[in-house]
Amino acid sequence: MTAISGMTGFGRAEGAEGDWSWSVEARSVNGRNLEVRFRGPPGFDALERHAKAAAQARLSRGQVTLGVQAVRATLGAAALKVNQDILARYLTLANQLAEEGATPPSADGLLSLRGVLEAPEEVDDPEVRAAAEAAMAAAIDLALDALKISRDREGAQLLPVIADFIDRIEALVALAEGEAAAQSDAIRERFARRMTELAPDAPGLADRIYLEAASLATKADVREELDRLTAHVASARALLQQPPAGRKLDFLMQEFMREANTLCSKSATTALTGIGLELKAVIEQLREQVQNVE
Repeated sequence: MTAISGMTGFGRAEGAEGDWSWSVEARSVNGRNLEVRFRGPPGFDALERHAKAAAQARLSRGQVTLGVQAVRATLGAAALKVNQDILARYLTLANQLAEEGATPPSADGLLSLRGVLEAPEEVDDPEVRAAAEAAMAAAIDLALDALKISRDREGAQLLPVIADFIDRIEALVALAEGEAAAQSDAIRERFARRMTELAPDAPGLADRIYLEAASLATKADVREELDRLTAHVASARALLQQPPAGRKLDFLMQEFMREANTLCSKSATTALTGIGLELKAVIEQLREQVQNVE
């Protein structure tokens, strides 16, 4: 069984009981919460309650559509009866028309006339109907089970893709840590060069350069952001083993992007800015995949 599940899938089941036969289809697509829509045959109202409860027991997110198509076997021709009174009236009228030159009626023509053939009303046995409803409910369970397997299959395909993006984020964080270590020297050298160009003879220039560079370096320190990104990487890997993880991963993507944005805003070197921008791009790609996780 895969550690995570997707939210897209399909399941189908069929069945028959007495003179009833049916098919059940269950489909699902992405959704922030679990939403179940049901359509069933008239007269089987309890099926909707069962379908929604069964879906909630198996799934936690996604837009689920459940449909039950049921048909009842019609009575055979042997069960039809001829209304003799109406037929006699038609025959009397037909004979009168024949005396006036009209073509005598045929047997099939007479039987097709309205009211000649009667079908007895179908008596709905409560026990038979209850048995059919219970069997339909079981078919709904089977369709939802098939849907869950389909969603698990999607999760198995998503898992290595998501894991790869997390590995790439971890590698970029490691690169950023190496580049961040050189930020202080870069800031001090750039500030010293600028101050020397603007006020080469200013008294106490060396001390001023040191203090201002230290202040700028403190503002540009990204160690906290990198530490949090490292922690987020660990959290993401843990969530992949703790389904359903979709909602938590959604929130974690926001935290990833927040730290990456701060990293870029604090960057004092072109190299670190480049790493930060690539990090944001990978996080966005990861976020798109996470949208499919239950």
